[in-house]
Amino acid sequence: MDWLTSDLLLPSNAGIIDFPTYLLGTIFTILFPGPNSLYVLTITTQKGWRFGAWGTLGIFIGDSILMIAIALGAASLLLSSPLLFNAVRTLGAIYLAWLGLGLFRSGLSRWNPQAYQKTDGDMKVRIMRLHPLVAALTLSLTNPKAILFFIAFFSQFIRPDFENPTHTFFYLAIVLQILSMAYLACLICVGQFFLKFFQHQARLAAALWMLAGVLFIGFAVRLLLV
Repeated sequence: MDWLTSDLLLPSNAGIIDFPTYLLGTIFTILFPGPNSLYVLTITTQKGWRFGAWGTLGIFIGDSILMIAIALGAASLLLSSPLLFNAVRTLGAIYLAWLGLGLFRSGLSRWNPQAYQKTDGDMKVRIMRLHPLVAALTLSLTNPKAILFFIAFFSQFIRPDFENPTHTFFYLAIVLQILSMAYLACLICVGQFFLKFFQHQARLAAALWMLAGVLFIGFAVRLLLV
């Protein structure tokens, strides 16, 4: 197995320019709050680490699908059709706003425990009956601007004269996925740590859900305007 050597894992042999800068940029990008990470943190603090793990898997699958589509050229169809791009963007914004409204209403209901018991079923219908893998996967796939980000970000670090740029793209994508999954795993640990705390602090939990709801609605507006 001479082909399986450590030299193939060296960024310089994969056609990557300035790999340390890429790592730094990737870390800062992942740490910047977004709907995916917010969803994992919120679902973990509300339902536990297993739900957070399912959500993380959904995000991993969704981002992987987008990256593979870009590498294979399928994303060019979306980018070449403004109508299709705007349709996906609008769908993503509606979905984010729907999740945000549900979280915000859940937070409002938690201020009154008796009212929360009466309206809890409505919340479950809106969000909690969605499997976290499905919810997170939809979050990832209905964000067409992720395609623009991956293309713009990765292209800065691909050597123009490299004979196999697809290999370089997948290398960069794998590194991003590893760092992203590590970060989401940390969020699951944080969410699990605060799970019991929020179960005994109804008002703080309510504030968290309302804040998460407002942020999701803000993400929806930003997706449409930016």
